[in-house]
Amino acid sequence: MWAYIVKRLLQAIPTLLMISFLIFSLLYITPGDPIDLILSTENMKITPETRAAIEHEWGLDRPFLERYFSFIFNAMRGDLGTSYQTGQDVFQEVMARMPATLKLTVVSMILALMISLPLGMLAALKHNSIWDSLATVLATVGVAMPRFWFGLMLIILFSFKLGWLPSMAYATIRDDGFFKFLRAIILPASSLALGNAATQTRMIRSSMLEVLGQDYVRYARSKGLKEKFVIWGHAFKNAMIPVITIVGGEFGGLLGGAVVTEQIFSWPGVGRLAVNSISKRDYPMIQGITLLLCTVFLMINILVDISYALIDPRIRFVSRKQ
Repeated sequence: MWAYIVKRLLQAIPTLLMISFLIFSLLYITPGDPIDLILSTENMKITPETRAAIEHEWGLDRPFLERYFSFIFNAMRGDLGTSYQTGQDVFQEVMARMPATLKLTVVSMILALMISLPLGMLAALKHNSIWDSLATVLATVGVAMPRFWFGLMLIILFSFKLGWLPSMAYATIRDDGFFKFLRAIILPASSLALGNAATQTRMIRSSMLEVLGQDYVRYARSKGLKEKFVIWGHAFKNAMIPVITIVGGEFGGLLGGAVVTEQIFSWPGVGRLAVNSISKRDYPMIQGITLLLCTVFLMINILVDISYALIDPRIRFVSRKQ
């Protein structure tokens, strides 16, 4: 098992290097000058000498490869540069926003699983019934519905019409208490959870139907085992393996993909910081955010693979052989 983990970690290194090169290349070949953009927002005019001094301070006057290798070596030491806009350390700014995004992601995934697990199981166990049709229709609608539109509808209904929940708020359990935290996060988390719940429902249904048709499930039933032991003891764990893949991928995607939701609900997370940085062409901030999120996504994929071995002993045996 440990050899497999080390192997996956080593495989992640060239992937991160390739991602970092693409990020660095795409940012610097796009049109526009960050100096002009920053100065235009502040209504400032500078001399060519001052511009040259700023370019030298930011390293924009150096060759491309020199800037790239400098970025990589500094990143390996935990230094992702300094923001053009704020002058603050990029790593510290991103880490300050990361807890908000993690909270939103975790709560939305919990809500999605609370919806998808019972709905997908019910659809599979009641195959070709009205419950199966209802779950399929709801899942299809959830996949097709844009998250930003659903978020706006939640704001209109629960904030403007009913006045039950705040449309734009942020709270922490430590400072504001659990109830205030729940009121602040429930709308943005629900907006994110809908699409994930729909995808997970369809996957759970398909996976359970496939497992329920296997020989070992039919054999367990033929021995006279109670249905609940057949479902939870034999079918459920094997059906969850593809579901874990989907959940892991969605969790990683939400860390960097909750941009629109964070904008709509004014949630102070990494996604909102990324949008602001892109609009202001803050190169170091964009590079740092993307590299950190890609690293987290790769780590989540490794954890998902490890979880396979914990669920299915056959996969654990194969991992030892490798």
